[in-house]
Amino acid sequence: MALNIIVPLLLTMVTCKETCAVIIALHKKGLTGKFIAATKIAPQSAIYRIIKSFKERGSSVAKKAPGRPRKSTKCQDRLLKLFQLRDRAATSAELAQEWQQAGVSVSARTVRRRLLEAGLVSRRAAKKPLLSRKNIKDRLIFCKKYRDWTAEDWGKVIFSDESPFRFFGTSGKRPVRRR
Repeated sequence: MALNIIVPLLLTMVTCKETCAVIIALHKKGLTGKFIAATKIAPQSAIYRIIKSFKERGSSVAKKAPGRPRKSTKCQDRLLKLFQLRDRAATSAELAQEWQQAGVSVSARTVRRRLLEAGLVSRRAAKKPLLSRKNIKDRLIFCKKYRDWTAEDWGKVIFSDESPFRFFGTSGKRPVRRR
């Protein structure tokens, strides 16, 4: 078989499966691995590996990957990422329940792994004072009322910082996920 006939045919092939099929077809026609490598369709080592695999298994189809199959598809993984980005403070257990309603039954650990794969890492949220419009207004009134006080006036006031007062949550160290 002439090399000038084979090369244009090989160059039109794009996918890996088609390339493997062409290599095996050429091998079945009696061409050697070295001659097939001269067509520059693939590296010589890859050609020999494909031929060896074909001889051992009788097929050019790749073996199935080992390990347990995933419980979620890529589309479902994107849905989980969307859930997380909608509520950054949601825990993995809450997300697992929400994901279960969408049809994927997985553990909280699996949710954490999928979020890490999606590039969302868990970090401690920055502490920010929670000021409502009323708080801001009251602070301004306080400042204007006592701005003329002297150090002597303030010396008569007792400030206590012995007890922490928390309005929301336990310690303010709530994890959030972000890119």
